[in-house]
Amino acid sequence: MKKVIVIAGPTASGKTSFSIRLARLLHTEIISGDSIQVYKGMDIGSGKVKEEEKEGIRHHLIDILSPKESYTVADFQKQARRLIDSHDEPMIICGGTGLYLKSCLYDYAFEEEQEEGGIDPALEDKSPQELYEMLKEADPLQAQKIHPHNVRRVLRSLTIYQRTGKRQSDIESEQKHEMIYDAFIAGCTMPRDVLYERINRRVEQMLAEGLEQEVRKLLEEGVTFTDPAMKGIGYKEWRGYFAGDMSLAEVKEEIQKHSRQFAKRQYTWLYHQMPVHWFDARNEQEKMLEEILDWSRK
Repeated sequence: MKKVIVIAGPTASGKTSFSIRLARLLHTEIISGDSIQVYKGMDIGSGKVKEEEKEGIRHHLIDILSPKESYTVADFQKQARRLIDSHDEPMIICGGTGLYLKSCLYDYAFEEEQEEGGIDPALEDKSPQELYEMLKEADPLQAQKIHPHNVRRVLRSLTIYQRTGKRQSDIESEQKHEMIYDAFIAGCTMPRDVLYERINRRVEQMLAEGLEQEVRKLLEEGVTFTDPAMKGIGYKEWRGYFAGDMSLAEVKEEIQKHSRQFAKRQYTWLYHQMPVHWFDARNEQEKMLEEILDWSRK
């Protein structure tokens, strides 16, 4: 199996700088595993690596889409695997979107997304409750995993069933959920109170760098808060501000709060979903670099 290195961990834990150090040592390139950094013009709020920070290391899957376009976990899986398989040296995936990481490393298979307008018109005429009842009859196991009001997922499951004759729950159960790469997953960590303070400072720095102006420019260019890109932390919190219902201080507090909550969810997800080699990003970087380099030579 091809070797892949993953640098995972919660937001503001030091993944970016560590991945660049490692890429320089291994003479390799970095794949961004972030769901918002794929969008052009969404730099500050997504914590996108700056050009001067890259130190000449090539980064992939950054600035590849307009904020008006959608990007799915299946898109990331396809593109990341293509990059990994086309390079001789072990690639580094750096990011905190857990499902993106797992979809790439494990034998997850996604049914092809329907093209725009590909949904059966008969389904589009149904109410959310009628669609959910149809799914409960067609695929009761999948229906248990989906909230009745999540119309997009309900439609997708029904479409898979109609197009293939196979229930999505059966398709997923057939997958072994085994790694398809020889992956070393390094997880950046630190005491929770230290991380939360870093998150708070990072949000303040984003505001100082012009996050408000970045969001304003996106809105002026026609991006709206209903677009997928604007649902990310650092962007969705501005909706009330631009509607005149929130102050700048309230926006800052909301971004900080949501970022801390997301960091907690990232920790929980990684602890339970993947075999992570955790290290304190403040004082154990040298030890982890040595461990990864030893593994890469085997």
